[in-house]
Amino acid sequence: MSPERSSIPFGEFKIDALLVSALPNIRYLSGFTGDHALLLVSPESLTLFTDPRFTIQASEECTCAVKTVTKGPLDTAAVAQIGRNRWKRIGFEASRMTYDVYLRIKTSLPLGATLKPVGSVIEKLRMIKSPEEVARIRKSVLTNSRAFAKAIPSMRTGISESAIAAEVEYQMRRFGAEKSAFDTIVAFGARSALPHARPTSGRLGNDELVLIDMGSCQDGYMSDMTRVLFHGRPSPRVRTMYNAVAKAQLAALDAVRAGVTAGHVDRQARKILEAEGLGKEFVHSTGHGLGLEIHEPPRLGKRDKTRLEAGMVITIEPGAYIRGFGGIRIEDTVLVTKTGCEILTPTSKELMLL
Repeated sequence: MSPERSSIPFGEFKIDALLVSALPNIRYLSGFTGDHALLLVSPESLTLFTDPRFTIQASEECTCAVKTVTKGPLDTAAVAQIGRNRWKRIGFEASRMTYDVYLRIKTSLPLGATLKPVGSVIEKLRMIKSPEEVARIRKSVLTNSRAFAKAIPSMRTGISESAIAAEVEYQMRRFGAEKSAFDTIVAFGARSALPHARPTSGRLGNDELVLIDMGSCQDGYMSDMTRVLFHGRPSPRVRTMYNAVAKAQLAALDAVRAGVTAGHVDRQARKILEAEGLGKEFVHSTGHGLGLEIHEPPRLGKRDKTRLEAGMVITIEPGAYIRGFGGIRIEDTVLVTKTGCEILTPTSKELMLL
């Protein structure tokens, strides 16, 4: 039994087996990277169900049993195996399984068998990264920063937000990423006050903020970084706001260590921005976990009581956003250690002038 599977609390949830439908969780437990699969896990076995398109791929990637389903949905084959093993209590990922699949399984289970929601049990296991996972994230972070550096010369007067987004994503792939971790955010001027701005055809003018939030996906693992640049000569207001956010990010980084709560880290950043008169302009949490997905537990929010543990990989990304003026966010990918943290992102956090 793999260490990951042996950590699933079957006894605590009082289940005989667990149906895993989320593809990142399937990859974590089995190694399968395809986009159509269902995993049936018990204390003694691990079986992957997929279709003929992935038979060869699954046999190369997985050490568990693989069953190719040639007719009907994958869950029909999984239910048949549940019946053969006479399992009665079947856990499922309530936040991941679609309702129509849930109904189909529920109505086709053998007599006496029941479904039980188990919550984010696999996601909790994924919070602590193995040395191999950390190495993959490091590689993804480096690719992301190299792509950013390579794209900077293209950021000149008249270029569009969309063109910069395309350039950084092209550079990511040149340096080995299989894709971007999410839709790259590029926003000029007042649009930088939109935390999740979508790139537009808007052109870069003089004396404008440039906010870029980008991440690469490499070997399945994500990275995340936000940097703010300025095209022209920044005003005292821009510099003051930038310095406040930078100070808040450093305060949050200083608070990160095994044993503290996620909420505690968030509060350190928030205190600084409140003291700088920007508390109400900080409209999101201080960060989030990442790994096989760009957003994973823990969430570094005001009330999050999750205690950080060595081996977690998180982002630290406070920001401030003023309508009609612009926004500033500074974000690094960080590895939690027993005594503090290691900032994995190598890119400078100085306000870069274009």
